[in-house]
Amino acid sequence: VRLMESGGGLVQPGGSLRLSCAGSGFTFEAAAMSWHRQVPGKEREMVADIKGNGEVKFYADSVVGRFTISRDNDKNTLYLQMNNLKPEDSAVYYCRRNFGPFWGQGTQVTVSS
Repeated sequence: VRLMESGGGLVQPGGSLRLSCAGSGFTFEAAAMSWHRQVPGKEREMVADIKGNGEVKFYADSVVGRFTISRDNDKNTLYLQMNNLKPEDSAVYYCRRNFGPFWGQGTQVTVSS
C-alpha cells in the first residue's frame, strides 16, 4: 500500500488549495479513505471521510461549507478541495486508507498573509 499526497503550500487567508492523494498497491475503488490534519502538540484530527463509491460520510464542523472531499477511482486519486482557507487550517495534511489503516507521508499547508 502506498499513499502519496501533493498540493500543499503557502496560501493567503481566503485562498484555495487542492490536495491530492495518489493510491497504489490496493484496490482503490473498494477503499474508504479520509483526510486528516495535525499541528505540532495536538492530536491528529479527521477532516473528511469518503466511502469507496464516493459517498461522503463526514466533515469536521470547522471545515463544513469550505472543504470538499472527492475521489476519482479511475485515477486512483483522492482529493481535498479547500476554499476560504483560514490561518487555523494550517497543518500537515494526511490521507489515510481507513482499513489498516495506512497513512501517506503528509503535505504541509500554511495559511498566512
